[in-house]
Amino acid sequence: MEDERKVPLLKKVYYEDCPGCRIEKRKDTDDRIPWKMLVSIWIIVLGNALPISSLFPFLYFMIRDLHIAEREEDVGYYAGFIGSAFMFGRALTSVFWGKLADRYGRKPIIIIGTTAVVIFNTMFGLSVNFWMAVSSRFLLGSLCGILGPAKAYVSEVCREEHQAVGMSVITTAWGIGLIIGPALGGLLSQPAEKYPQIVSKESLFGRFPYLLPCLCTSFLAAVVAVGAFWLPESLHKHKPKSLSEDESCEALEAATHCLDDNSSGKEVRGIAENSAKSLFKNWALMSSVIVYSIFSLHDMAYTEIFSLWAVSPTTLGGLSYSSEDVGVVLSFTGFGMLVFQLIFYPYINKYFGPIMLTRICGVLSLPVLQSYPFIALLSGMSLTFLLNFASVIKNVLSVCIITSTFILQNRAVDQDQRGAANGISMTAMSLFKAIGPACGGALLSWSEKRQDSSFFPGTHMVFLLLNAVELVGVLLTLKPFLVERKD
Repeated sequence: MEDERKVPLLKKVYYEDCPGCRIEKRKDTDDRIPWKMLVSIWIIVLGNALPISSLFPFLYFMIRDLHIAEREEDVGYYAGFIGSAFMFGRALTSVFWGKLADRYGRKPIIIIGTTAVVIFNTMFGLSVNFWMAVSSRFLLGSLCGILGPAKAYVSEVCREEHQAVGMSVITTAWGIGLIIGPALGGLLSQPAEKYPQIVSKESLFGRFPYLLPCLCTSFLAAVVAVGAFWLPESLHKHKPKSLSEDESCEALEAATHCLDDNSSGKEVRGIAENSAKSLFKNWALMSSVIVYSIFSLHDMAYTEIFSLWAVSPTTLGGLSYSSEDVGVVLSFTGFGMLVFQLIFYPYINKYFGPIMLTRICGVLSLPVLQSYPFIALLSGMSLTFLLNFASVIKNVLSVCIITSTFILQNRAVDQDQRGAANGISMTAMSLFKAIGPACGGALLSWSEKRQDSSFFPGTHMVFLLLNAVELVGVLLTLKPFLVERKD
């Protein structure tokens, strides 16, 4: 009798007018990687990532030109506020954009975010005082909420076995944006000084020496915003209509929910409401968000410190590099990271799994990072070679960690909560990243004033503290703290 009451699995139903169902149907009938959609989202994420860190190579000189710092050692202190403004703005609005993406779709939020980049990134390049620079960066962060919806989109268009490739596309675009952005900022800032035969001091770019790199990234964002209109939506949008009990079960099956024959609409609503309330109780999600936030704090502080340290005078423990030299190093780093993520990461992730890979990469980052002050003692080709090598290794390890935490987060929730879950992730990460530049700039300024200390003098202390944050992240990957959803 008990076997007779068992209900067989229902046949999955696809709604022809639902974009999410079209994506699901393609996934069920085609086992190939959706490269067309992944390339589109790669370009979109890249266009939005470029402005985030493009300011770091010239931020030192921008603060100096705005005449806000009284002493050279104070430049890093004020630079931290501008670097943090973007992340602080994004922390305030990420959950809001995530919920909108769950309600109205991924594509509208992506279009709004790229449009915000065009407007406020250009405004930052036109900044004539410190507060205009801070406010434009804050508004840019508040209105650019595309990373969460982009992660949700990739996890929805890729089959389970292609999740690592899809998330590698996101983190590669994001990581390269955070690398190529500073390269563009270093190569194109202050063009009247670097290329006087092409740009005069009386021209627009001569009067606004930091506008050219901002305009270039804004132009790419404008192209991306237009192209995003052709991006297929991935969110399920079933037209409401009166359904019988059996049809209701079929519709829910299409949305990947499996119900018994005797499930009522009231019970379904109760399940959905409990599910919506349980995001903060979902430890698989929250533990991966915490780990992701710690490593993001480290990466953002490292990104700012590296550029400021490289352009600092050798008397203060830096390399006396120009912004152009920093741009060249970061360009080489971006290329190495792209090759590794697209070719090697999916296989390494398949072998180790996201948690173990995060742990291994965190441990390997420690000696690489602590070697930087010793690299600064070199000169000539040995300095160039080792600095580029260390930069590539450090950033490859970092992007592997971020990609693995992305996979853990998106596997921890179902589609109807994915936008909100990524919004929570972005809010937590942005809060930590807002702390990163401010703390990084202040730490660098403090370290440059203690060159003769007997205990980790100068920049040795900065990289030691960065390693302390990295070590905390590694410890949080251990059981029972970090867990993975198995179903």
